[in-house]
Amino acid sequence: MSASRTDAPTRLVLVGWGAISQTVAGLLDPSMVEIVGVAVRDVAAKRPAMPASARLLSDPAELVSCRPDVVAEAAGRDSVEPWGKASAAAGVDFIVSSVSAFADADLLRLLRHDAIVGDSSVIIQPGALAGVEALAAAKLMGVDTVEHRIVKPPKAWLGTLGEDLCDLDSLSRPDAFYSANASETASAFPKNANVAMTTALAGIGPQATKITLVADPDATTNRHELKAKGPFGQMEVVIANSPLPANPKTSALAALSLARCITNRVAPIVI
Repeated sequence: MSASRTDAPTRLVLVGWGAISQTVAGLLDPSMVEIVGVAVRDVAAKRPAMPASARLLSDPAELVSCRPDVVAEAAGRDSVEPWGKASAAAGVDFIVSSVSAFADADLLRLLRHDAIVGDSSVIIQPGALAGVEALAAAKLMGVDTVEHRIVKPPKAWLGTLGEDLCDLDSLSRPDAFYSANASETASAFPKNANVAMTTALAGIGPQATKITLVADPDATTNRHELKAKGPFGQMEVVIANSPLPANPKTSALAALSLARCITNRVAPIVI
């Protein structure tokens, strides 16, 4: 639900103050959006470039005191449930970046119920993925198959299950080391394959959406290759994401998409 447009800026609470939130804060027009709160785990820790207007929060119960118009999460899947529930209780919309949290179907049902009761919405922003709007539109007519390949340099898979599935240090050619449905993939790779659940929820669901993970020694970007077929026709979308300067492990588009999602709530023309 879009906030009512008034002379006062929309009051935003950001969940997390990592590279994505800091980038978003720098992109937002303060005359349109005021950051009134930032939720963090440790309020005592020093944080650079914190907006002067923002109050530090550590307990979801504190959210209502900030009187937010919208809450935007960019802190990891563990933050989705507590801050999503608090947002619904406060009657405000909750924008989700860590969509891998919804590999837990019970959590998705819970937040949907809470949003209905709270007369609010859970908004899944597209993150580093392209083609989400087209896939969601095609779903209205019907989609038969969806395949999503995630191709990254070997070093991007370090610290994940990928280390056990292929020899990341000595690859000489692309290795499609993992293939499963979106639910299994998002659970096994919650940070590296976060958008798997975005694709699934936009299209034919977590169980029917096929995800393939690829380590490519020649890759210099994080690439998403999305294919879908159905009565609507056929779509193929490829996007190669450059890293976010403040955090090379994160795609720049992840932050840009979140900033766009927030801005679209108050912009006079929305695309």
